[in-house]
Amino acid sequence: MTKPPSFLTRTATDPVMIIPLTEKSFPGWIKKQTAGLKARIKEETFAGKAGQVLFDRDKDGTLSRVLAGVSDPVQLYDFSKVAVLIKSTLQPEFLKKTVFAFDESSLTPADATNACIGWALAGYRFDRYKPDSSPLPRLLCPKAPEKKRAAAFIEAISLVRDLINTPANDLGPEEMELAMRAIAEQHKATLKVTKGAALEKAYPLVHAVGRASPRLPRLIELRWGKATDPKLTLVGKGVCFDTGGLNLKPTNFMALMKKDMGGAAHALALAHLVMSQKVPVRLRLLVPAVDNDVSGGAFRPGDILQSRKGLTVENTNTDAEGRLILADALAAACEDDPALVIDFATLTGSARAALGPDVPPFFTNNDKLGHALQKAADTVEDPLWRMPLWQAYRPKIESPVADLVNSAKTPGDLIYSALFLERFLDGKTDWIHLDLYGWQDSGLPGKPAGGTDMGLRAVFALLEEKYATA
Repeated sequence: MTKPPSFLTRTATDPVMIIPLTEKSFPGWIKKQTAGLKARIKEETFAGKAGQVLFDRDKDGTLSRVLAGVSDPVQLYDFSKVAVLIKSTLQPEFLKKTVFAFDESSLTPADATNACIGWALAGYRFDRYKPDSSPLPRLLCPKAPEKKRAAAFIEAISLVRDLINTPANDLGPEEMELAMRAIAEQHKATLKVTKGAALEKAYPLVHAVGRASPRLPRLIELRWGKATDPKLTLVGKGVCFDTGGLNLKPTNFMALMKKDMGGAAHALALAHLVMSQKVPVRLRLLVPAVDNDVSGGAFRPGDILQSRKGLTVENTNTDAEGRLILADALAAACEDDPALVIDFATLTGSARAALGPDVPPFFTNNDKLGHALQKAADTVEDPLWRMPLWQAYRPKIESPVADLVNSAKTPGDLIYSALFLERFLDGKTDWIHLDLYGWQDSGLPGKPAGGTDMGLRAVFALLEEKYATA
């Protein structure tokens, strides 16, 4: 994966100033303006509302400044809206030679950092297969933000989107390994890959799911950090394409299954943030990468499968493969006594039925962690919603012929899948599980249609808070 193009610059002559205003700050600001500008603002009904933009021009028609309505407190994607409106309103030739800059007197350092991130995300385009050379507005990077921090978020979010958007013919288990290797090399982390006979022995569920594909399944493990720091283990579901296996998905459900490795994309992007911001943890990242294909070697409904933990699983649905590969990875995650395990997965349709496409549910076995993650999600405007690990439902995933089934036959799969994963933990490790959609159905400023990040910024905010104060 290449680094995303930057629409930020550190040098500019006579940039066009952008004045961020809120509904609260607007009345005081307008009192100090000229009668002519007051009249113009009244005519345009500009009032500092988030999403409003007004172009102030000199008498000769030259653009002198831009008034931009933002939220109070300022939100990340406020600046995406400003960039998109500027691009859609001004001529391409003007954009090629013009640089914009925010009036920093009205922004806190955190707001200025978000200005850089939001502006750059407005320019995100997945153009690997269809190049787009149309100019995008450039922003003079403010002095206040931490430039490396802004760059890390831009890279991490773009990485999630690029990986999810890449079709399965160009992103299989090997390409997922290469993407992880590139991140590992960037941060001087170590990478270990288990495949073939070694995978079948060490991670039998991962092997069972991926064995039907000519693209070899593998378990990819990244490690980074000081041995003396608290152990943090991330796990990401890496199903590079999901046909549904022998329980073949209908066409309309299979169409977006290139995104079934969205959990791995999020876990890798979070690892990039942790390493780039030097969060004081001993990081371990586990990604089981497979294709769930159909062939003579495919695992079957009714098969009883062995797991790394020793539990047996009656396979009642080959389209419930994500929880199988996660089960082995979670068992491995707990074996070196981590302080916290977090897994990301595009796991169930019932998560979308429950909360819609934009609010990912999460589960945790620690109430304190649950409250902290919900607070972080609300603070950084990255929505998540906690769902219950309802233990009374555990009998629904029991099997008469094995320790448990991978898919129950009654509604509630969102909870059953989490309870299934919980069985493969060690009973003492703190754990968070996120069930993501990872897709934006319709485009928004800064969030174009296609693969998108969900919960990434919220979980990173939790980790920063937890380990910065540890």
